[in-house]
Amino acid sequence: MSRKRPTDDGDELLARLGSLTAQARERAELQRSRVELALALQRGMLPRGLPTAPGFRLAVRYAPACHGLNVGGDWYDAFTMPDGRIGLSIGDVQGHNIEATAFMGQVRVGLRALASVTGEPGALLARTNELLLSLGSELFATCIFMRLDPATGALESARAGHIPCVWATADGKSGVAEDECGPPLGVLEGADYPVTRYRLTKGGIFVLLTDGVVEGPTLSVEEGLDQVVRLAGIAAVAGMRADALATAVIKGAERVGHEDDAAVLVVGHDGRTAPDVPLAGP
Repeated sequence: MSRKRPTDDGDELLARLGSLTAQARERAELQRSRVELALALQRGMLPRGLPTAPGFRLAVRYAPACHGLNVGGDWYDAFTMPDGRIGLSIGDVQGHNIEATAFMGQVRVGLRALASVTGEPGALLARTNELLLSLGSELFATCIFMRLDPATGALESARAGHIPCVWATADGKSGVAEDECGPPLGVLEGADYPVTRYRLTKGGIFVLLTDGVVEGPTLSVEEGLDQVVRLAGIAAVAGMRADALATAVIKGAERVGHEDDAAVLVVGHDGRTAPDVPLAGP
């Protein structure tokens, strides 16, 4: 009975190891390509610029998740509406893959398109909800949509299953918005989205964000929001620029204990509203 020589056994082992290494390299390259594709898709769907209005400042910060294939569907948007007011939205699609990223694009584009038909935030979310249900997707999204009138500082807000925004005024007051919340988009037919009205006063700030900034294994959403409230309060009293506050808030994503998309949208008022309009905080 013949036996393989030790050198033959060694050669066979090396050949197998080489084959396994090549397969692992191919899988890693495929995974990296899919992540790069999803990130490129994300970047292409986010706005390239922000609208401007005298006396108001907008700032955004976005940190996409890049852990394995954990590429999610967080988004932000800001655009000028047909009547001259500014539409602001931020949201989060269920899931962390290329499908979630693509669905995010559908939600964002749907909001923009329907805003030309109705700019009232509650009606806009309701129509977007029906649109997403008609697509038959199993995914859903949480979202806040706000409409800002630069002439008066008036803000109208509606929320679809999303974490609330944070506000602060120049006189030292700050807190988490206590508005009603409808269900996530794409879940329930005939859903209602109540509208809450605020006024953005001189020196005031509103911070919209996604849960990747404030919630995770090492940080509860309440603790995370409290941190943002403190930052916003300090920023409003100190007259901090909107972009500096957005940078400080997005740093909170490093403390939540997981890899997730994180988005922050800050709107601040550093000018005057129309002289005949009384100023009031949230």
